[in-house]
Amino acid sequence: MNDIPATPAPAAIGEDYLLLGQYAERAYLEYAMSVVKGRALPEVSDGQKPVQRRILYAMRDMGLTAGAKPVKSARVVGEILGKYHPHGDSSAYEAMVRMAQDFTLRYPLIDGIGNFGSRDGDGAAAMRYTEARLTPIAELLLSEINQGTVDFVPNYDGAFEEPVALPARLPMVLLNGASGIAVGMATEIPPHNLTEVTQAAIALLKKPNLETADLLAYIPAPDFAGGGQIITPSDDLRQMYESGKGSVRVRARYETEKLARGQWRVIVTELPPNTSAQKILAEIEEQTNPKPKAGKKQLNQDQLNTKKLMLDLIEKVRDESDGEHPVRLVFEPKSSRIEPEAFMNTLMAQTSLEGNVSVNLVMMGLDNRPAQKNLKTILQEWLDFRVTTVTRRLQFRLSQVEKRLHILEGRLKAFLHIDEVIRVIRESDEPKADLMAAFGLSEIQAEDILEIRLRQLARLEGFKLEKELAELQEEQGRLNTLLSDEGEKKKLIIKEMTADMKQFGDERRTLVEEADRASLTQTTADEPVTLILSNKGWIRSRVGHNLDLGQTTFKEGDGLKQVLEGRTVWPVVVLDSKGRTYTLDAAEIPGGRGDGVPVSSLIELQNGAHVVAMMTGLPDRHYLLSNSGGYGFIAKLGDMVSRIKAGKVVMALDESETVLPPVNVYVSSLINPDCKVVAVTGENRALAFTLNELKVMAKGRGLQFISLAEGEDMISVSTTTEPTITLESVGKRGAAHKNTVEIIDIEGKRGRKGKALELSGRLKGLFD
Repeated sequence: MNDIPATPAPAAIGEDYLLLGQYAERAYLEYAMSVVKGRALPEVSDGQKPVQRRILYAMRDMGLTAGAKPVKSARVVGEILGKYHPHGDSSAYEAMVRMAQDFTLRYPLIDGIGNFGSRDGDGAAAMRYTEARLTPIAELLLSEINQGTVDFVPNYDGAFEEPVALPARLPMVLLNGASGIAVGMATEIPPHNLTEVTQAAIALLKKPNLETADLLAYIPAPDFAGGGQIITPSDDLRQMYESGKGSVRVRARYETEKLARGQWRVIVTELPPNTSAQKILAEIEEQTNPKPKAGKKQLNQDQLNTKKLMLDLIEKVRDESDGEHPVRLVFEPKSSRIEPEAFMNTLMAQTSLEGNVSVNLVMMGLDNRPAQKNLKTILQEWLDFRVTTVTRRLQFRLSQVEKRLHILEGRLKAFLHIDEVIRVIRESDEPKADLMAAFGLSEIQAEDILEIRLRQLARLEGFKLEKELAELQEEQGRLNTLLSDEGEKKKLIIKEMTADMKQFGDERRTLVEEADRASLTQTTADEPVTLILSNKGWIRSRVGHNLDLGQTTFKEGDGLKQVLEGRTVWPVVVLDSKGRTYTLDAAEIPGGRGDGVPVSSLIELQNGAHVVAMMTGLPDRHYLLSNSGGYGFIAKLGDMVSRIKAGKVVMALDESETVLPPVNVYVSSLINPDCKVVAVTGENRALAFTLNELKVMAKGRGLQFISLAEGEDMISVSTTTEPTITLESVGKRGAAHKNTVEIIDIEGKRGRKGKALELSGRLKGLFD
């Protein structure tokens, strides 16, 4: 053990050594930046990733411009790999395929001949079968490549040179967008309309103080290749473009086609990005013919509800897309009575006919650093690049003009002194030096004169020489003006951008129209349903209303407690004896002829409580809640709905109190002075007071209905607009008696003791 040398401290490590942690950190950072710069992110200058730039440059170098005869894609891929992109052929070919897909790029840069894939997700044919050439719009990136506009660097083996960026004449990073994932960052740049982007760039060039919000007057939203409709609010779009991050909600576009006898069908003609007809059909098939979840033997209730919803909605769906109609999905409803808007709302909520498109404007800037940029920054950086590019182009052309002028000036001297020039050349052993000395020529001019053919000395050639010299001198003056005057240079850039916009611009494909996102307000068909509750808390459902329940059976010792008619889309609120409410989905309550299931299996009923009653209806339905302590209030059904299985407390009770069955209250009764609340106690006392003396509350103990003596309970509450009410009493031998009581005889103010009734037996409550 003692022979093992100790690990040296970091300070003792020499220059030839590096700590493993430091090496790993440096290597990973180098790898990360290589992925960011070399693969994933586009440049703000030309909007291309390195592989795309190399593809375009190689194809131009091969002469595959628009109008040229296309060649096999395999030949193009071989040229790219051999000269510029030393990676796998699949990566180059896949990038090339994407650049040719008109359903992927807003403005395809490659004209692909053959099978280059489809919007349904079909892959392209092998590169030995397809052919390719550049599209006319690719000239926006390549036309100025040999005019000194951009820098060139050696390729991977130093045998050739490749451009650092392409001299884009328009901001292609916004026109076609980009998608990529790097180490620790990603980009999702949506495509935009060429005309709109160009107009925005021109406006910013004229007025550099414009902000992103001002530029949205020209660029309202992305413009996707497949069209669709953007429904995102304008404020959200503005925030997205100002921050450089957000999402866009896009839905399909469709038209309703009228058929004979009142029938109709929906034709979907445009889909959101990243969606295909086959994907929509697969989603509908999955919902109408679902499979049990992993590890389950049967479908769950949500799957059954969705299946019934979709089967009740759609009769037929088919894909009629073809060469003439890239997207044509036909939906036929189950019934013509369904509203087309409601029909499509459900389909959009259940399928990819509507969805979000992420936006993350991350790219490589002019400073060669990756960053998330807002709309103004993107356009401003591209304009800076374009000004630099045009300046370099003008300087390059000026250099060519000056060189040519220099040559022509020498030729003009020779033409004017042709006889002497000929003599010098004939008599001289070193004609170049003698010409330079005799006529004050430069070495370049003298060399050019010596290489002139004799026919170029004709009189006609002299006139041509003078004409060309004058034209070049004029061009020289114009170039010097453009280079010295920034205002004139901007005018030139705007003129060129306007010409490109007129040549390549087109109409917007994606409609921008704000709308509410599609949402499924119900997961089941809206049908009448009858709920049956037993005394021992068993619940079941039967389809329909006004059912004959005479043959309904219960378990031994059990019986009917409540029958409640509702609809499958209404919530069912269960009220327990301790003032807590729970919510059930009517569609999930078992049906059929059986005994049903215990309510306690559907909710977490609190200890010591039992079910008092069920309530159902729309959220604004009102119920009168009360307890045995003589207190209560009016509550809306919507306030009693609970999203958790354990429910929520609605009525506060003292320890010995219990909740009484709720009473349905019509909204009109709340302000009706003739609507009375009748409260009955177990000591044969009753009180009637006006309903509008009570408060509408979400929860609490409420107000006092009737004053109770010690040990006395309120046993029943009801409402009525009639002049009389029937009370039930039970005699000593258990016989039930009906007792008709005049409301006027028991009427009083809320909270009073009420009137003692002379009855045979004790009050049981209101007579059903």
